[in-house]
Amino acid sequence: MPQGEQPKLPIPGVKSLIAVGSGKGGVGKTTVAVNLAVALAGLGHRTGLLDADVYGPNVPLMMGINDTPEAIGDRIQPIEQYGVRLMSMGFLSPGDRPLIWRGPMLHGVIQQFLLGVDWGELDYLVVDLPPGTGDVQLSLIQTAPITGAIVVTTPSGVSLEDARKAVHMFRQVRVEILGIVENMSYLICPHCNQRVDVFSSGGGRATAGQMGVHFLAELALDPEVRRGGDTGRPVALRDGGDPHAAAYIEMARAVIARSAEVSSQRGPTIEVTE
Repeated sequence: MPQGEQPKLPIPGVKSLIAVGSGKGGVGKTTVAVNLAVALAGLGHRTGLLDADVYGPNVPLMMGINDTPEAIGDRIQPIEQYGVRLMSMGFLSPGDRPLIWRGPMLHGVIQQFLLGVDWGELDYLVVDLPPGTGDVQLSLIQTAPITGAIVVTTPSGVSLEDARKAVHMFRQVRVEILGIVENMSYLICPHCNQRVDVFSSGGGRATAGQMGVHFLAELALDPEVRRGGDTGRPVALRDGGDPHAAAYIEMARAVIARSAEVSSQRGPTIEVTE
């Protein structure tokens, strides 16, 4: 461990912690995180989803549930939906009331969500980060060991520039990059059934190659995906034969493979005892 770096405590019961981030907002990062978690659960893996986007917690809406979590002793109990264990600031501050918090408060809530929630036994805990490279990202990185990060982008030049910043940020803090996901890659015209490259094409794959990281998935700009998020029925709930769901299920399989690869390259986990 580098001198001056604080030890990171593993989250009890959680095998793999996967951060989903982006260099900028508006790229569909939460949609990717939600459908990834649902697809992982659908593939038979014990999965949790932590909505760490505290300024814009959209997971409750996209997962179709907005209950209030209970506490047993000093442990918060996650809320379960579609086989995924959930925690979100949206459960604690519902509606459209904004959060006006500074760094130290954000660090405290991230620690509480990671270490104070009774996640139980999980194969994967997916963390939906806020866009950018700010306090929440650093708090997560300082608190718990991350298996790897996924960077979400669109094919547009502006989005790709910010995605590169996110990749550099994760590398600077020694977090492995699982890969890049290109969202809104194309649109299939409902009238002529032809592909339309709304935000250009191929930028995510090219950027992954230039930066030496894996390219995990190319996801369409799909009205069914938007509808699933707005109605609380993520498209990844559908059967793998459904073309709207298939790309997300294949993305989940790619994430599983990359997580296993990264974990195998590391030494044995050090058990922390009190």
